[in-house]
Amino acid sequence: MQIRGHRHHWQLFPILCLGLIAVLPAGSGAVAPRRPIESAHAGHGDAAHRTDTTVAIAPASAPELALRLQALLGQHAVLAADFMRGRIRGDEDFAQAANAALSKNTDAMTQLVGDLFGAPTATKFKPLWAEHIVELFTYARGLADQDDAVRADARKELIEYEQDLAGFFTGASHGRLTTAAANSAMRVHVDHLLMQADAYAAHDYATADRIYRESYEHTYDLGGTIAGALLAPKEAAALQAPIWRLRSQLGKFLAEHVVLVVDVTRAAATNAPDFSAAGQAVNGNTRDLAGAVDSLFGAPAAKGFQTLWAYHVDQLVAYSAATSARDASRQEQARTNLHDFESRMSAFLETATGKRLPSTALTQALLAHDQMLLRHADAFAAKDYGTAHDIAYESYQHMTELARQLADAFGATVAARLPVGGPQTGYGGLADIVEHR
Repeated sequence: MQIRGHRHHWQLFPILCLGLIAVLPAGSGAVAPRRPIESAHAGHGDAAHRTDTTVAIAPASAPELALRLQALLGQHAVLAADFMRGRIRGDEDFAQAANAALSKNTDAMTQLVGDLFGAPTATKFKPLWAEHIVELFTYARGLADQDDAVRADARKELIEYEQDLAGFFTGASHGRLTTAAANSAMRVHVDHLLMQADAYAAHDYATADRIYRESYEHTYDLGGTIAGALLAPKEAAALQAPIWRLRSQLGKFLAEHVVLVVDVTRAAATNAPDFSAAGQAVNGNTRDLAGAVDSLFGAPAAKGFQTLWAYHVDQLVAYSAATSARDASRQEQARTNLHDFESRMSAFLETATGKRLPSTALTQALLAHDQMLLRHADAFAAKDYGTAHDIAYESYQHMTELARQLADAFGATVAARLPVGGPQTGYGGLADIVEHR
């Protein structure tokens, strides 16, 4: 959506950019990407020309798995909120589809906990996590039925599960995560979900969507805290490397873009009363992304990025509204405009990164992103909520992978242009500039 001005929320980014010089050779990423932006199938030759040699795929590193945990926890927060909202509205088909997506997320999280910390830890984790989801549903039912007793009982149960989960994480960390810190983190997570549900039920959509964002961001960041505490100290230290912090922050806001676009296009398709609040939420995310570009590439680049990105969101919303209205002409116009965005944004990022992101490959990645969101709009308008949630889930995963590759290219670009220097030389003369950004 079109917005004016952007906030400078990413004070962390200049610090990360300076740190990149210590870990990135000029013009190259810190870690070889697992897969290029273009399709993994591109360039595969005919089977007759292949050798019989099997290429072993290296297992994901601990930092990569930690980023995955962050993404899954952030996704849990929004799926849980969507699930509760569907129940509050009395939209049982939607709530059932949201519940299925939430279960899929829980299974993926349990698998990841096993990969990171072992099968016994995962076995203990899943029932605790699943039970707190059940109580969130019960709380939403109490709101829908205006039954204060049900809400109070659910809140009481949730407090107990907060303590159980906090105890689980504290024990698994061997004391590296204190009981107080774990309790506080879990309490904030649950309180966010209950408060957004209360506000949504009261039709205070601006408050509900503000807390919706806060909930996502807190829970995403909680993944880093948990991973940092549960991993062995040497592995946890890698999470503080500038490239991983850059990947984490960029991944958070790009994945949130998917979440909020899905939310606002659903509201557009149904002419829902929370459309304006959903629009403000996605605008806030666009401003945050523009702030990141500002920190990395400067104000002129940030302005160009913001204009293109807001146009991109506008066209997705326009398509969703046209789909609901069964207006094929407006649908086609939105598609045409999105293709224009894909080309222009790809050219912009190719230039900004010194061709480290080839425009042809990036155009295809953005095309895939947009096509998934258009398919989501089609399914949602048809009230095929199961398919809509599956596509939204896929879109979220796709964006976290794209964010990783963008972060690597951004980091390499910044590292290549920084002066040679370290703390003892004022980072080549940039210390004063960074301090006053």
